[in-house]
Amino acid sequence: MKTQTKILIKGGRVIDPASGFDQISDVALADGVVLAIGKIAPDFSPTQTIDATGCIVAPGLVDLAVHLREPGHEHERMLESEMAAAVAGGVTSLVCPPDTDPVLDEPGLVEMLRYRAEKLQQARVYPLGALTRGLAGETLTEMLQLTEAGCVAFSQADVALANTQVLQRAFQYASTFGYAIWLRPQDFHLGQGVAASGALATRMGLSGVPVAAETIALHTIFELMRLTNARVHICRLSSAAGVELVRQAKRDGLSVSCDVSINSLHLTDADMGYFDSRARLNPPLRQQRDRDALRAGLLDGTIDALVSDHTPVDEDAKDLPFAESEPGATGVELLLSLALKWSADCGVELLRALDVVSHGPASVLGASLGKRQNRVGRLLAGGVADVCVFDPQSSWTVASAALRSQGKHTPFSGYELPGRVRCTIVDGRVTYLVPPTGIEPVSSA
Repeated sequence: MKTQTKILIKGGRVIDPASGFDQISDVALADGVVLAIGKIAPDFSPTQTIDATGCIVAPGLVDLAVHLREPGHEHERMLESEMAAAVAGGVTSLVCPPDTDPVLDEPGLVEMLRYRAEKLQQARVYPLGALTRGLAGETLTEMLQLTEAGCVAFSQADVALANTQVLQRAFQYASTFGYAIWLRPQDFHLGQGVAASGALATRMGLSGVPVAAETIALHTIFELMRLTNARVHICRLSSAAGVELVRQAKRDGLSVSCDVSINSLHLTDADMGYFDSRARLNPPLRQQRDRDALRAGLLDGTIDALVSDHTPVDEDAKDLPFAESEPGATGVELLLSLALKWSADCGVELLRALDVVSHGPASVLGASLGKRQNRVGRLLAGGVADVCVFDPQSSWTVASAALRSQGKHTPFSGYELPGRVRCTIVDGRVTYLVPPTGIEPVSSA
């Protein structure tokens, strides 16, 4: 993503959550690098100037859970639409789980995905390699080859691994070679339901997923971590009990991080309404006490990152009875606004709200990358020129048809949300811009 463009962002409120920097400043970018913040050299001659008056200039967002559905949907131009959705939401770096079709368990598939993503010149894509072949939970993949192909860590995506011995071997191998494992904590046998266990699921006649499905899996993961010294990222925590277990694991010194989805942070099982399949999600929406604990865990740092869990689902797969519909919702375009909504609803400082979608997830990604880590998620002189410019005073209403993702289904449809992205810059290149005359993404051609 090399560029010779020189960009001057003028008059914005520049915030770098990692350092606590927060002041009105100009920002100069050139050749993919932040040249200066505040004191711009007199001889700097920008080829493009962006007026950020009244806006916040922040690091580009880092989303740790964006299902791109490619390979598998090339004929639908799925990658193009989901990458366009990402930059429209201010996301400049994203992690792609391996549950594509075919699964990302071969180096050639990973290389193809990276090549296609880089050719689009939009957001940075970091693929997760499959932990087991075909995500079947039986045979470990060739982690070394997948790492050389560009995988940043290894995962089972949303597929629970039933064989604890296979999981132990995966931990031992990953620990030996310094790889990270990303897991959604879900017991294979208890996690087969379609809604969170509770009074509401019982009244609706829906099969339930108990909290124990999460806590049993977490106990197993943490015991294997103690045994092998593996590094693990817990994906999409969903319960109050799960938050407490992660909190204790961190106190015990385990090398663990975790995230929560925008869905679990804001919604509860009551938002299923009258069998609304838009709220058919994985993990399922739980009770208010769980949501409150997730919010508290994100605030105090127990939870490291907020993610979109972006899962585009087509019309045919969603327009079915609740229990038969495919779980998932679009979300990458909503990540920033829902972080800001959390800030407004819970009295969370703006710095913290921006941290959980930039520096926090970037730190998780950096731990997985090890020696290959870069400086995404920061906005500082000498750092990478990944920038999100947004208007915090501008609100917008979520209209499914207007979303750039091919997945139009979201439980937040009709919500009025704060914060509108005005410009996204990736590696010093403008990938999305709202000009004064209207909303038009900049061509990636």
